[in-house]
Amino acid sequence: MSNDAPSNNHDAVNAAIGLLQLLQGVDEFSHKVFPESAALFKGLAQSQSPHTLFIACADSRVVPEMITQTQPGELFVCRNIGNIVPAYGEMLGGVSAVIEYAVMVLGVRQIVICGHSDCGAMKGLLNPLSTSGMPTVEAWLRNAEAARSTVFARKLEGPQALQALIEENVRLQLMHLRTHPAVAAGIAEGRVALQGWIYDIEHGQVSVFDEGSGSLQSLPEAIARLQGEAVP
Repeated sequence: MSNDAPSNNHDAVNAAIGLLQLLQGVDEFSHKVFPESAALFKGLAQSQSPHTLFIACADSRVVPEMITQTQPGELFVCRNIGNIVPAYGEMLGGVSAVIEYAVMVLGVRQIVICGHSDCGAMKGLLNPLSTSGMPTVEAWLRNAEAARSTVFARKLEGPQALQALIEENVRLQLMHLRTHPAVAAGIAEGRVALQGWIYDIEHGQVSVFDEGSGSLQSLPEAIARLQGEAVP
């Protein structure tokens, strides 16, 4: 028991330091950041009207508001391991409820599914042994199994396989998204648009899926395409 005590004490100290840092961050927000945007938060205090549902990985390196340079109240964010959207009826739960609420109650106009480089969930999908002993994770990742099968069929390996899986997973989750009744109705009525992104953490760049060609476009290409579509 005495041998464990130093380790336990060290862990407790680290936990206290981590919590203290969080609280100090809140204190800085309350006294420095919040006053500069007090009018914004006053308007948001009673209601919200986000324009976009942003479905991203729970990875700590992915920060939707920073990537998109949006303000509080603009994004309705759903985060989970692997930016996964179970097909409707397959695994009804938090993600399905978020989608339904965002479309039917909040009236979001866009839904973005954002994958990212070096995704741990996709690494786990490529190497099943790495998720051994985590049955919940394994069950969740089965929602991306079709993407893995596509990559395996292409006989890719190493970094190429990982990048291909990250991309295929976003494509697959967009397909799953369309099975949700609220989304299907929104698309049919022209109220909701979908888009898939791949965020490159190292270079701070986003690539966008062009569903017409089925390929990834650079950000300038995607912006130019949408600007053309926005002209009456």
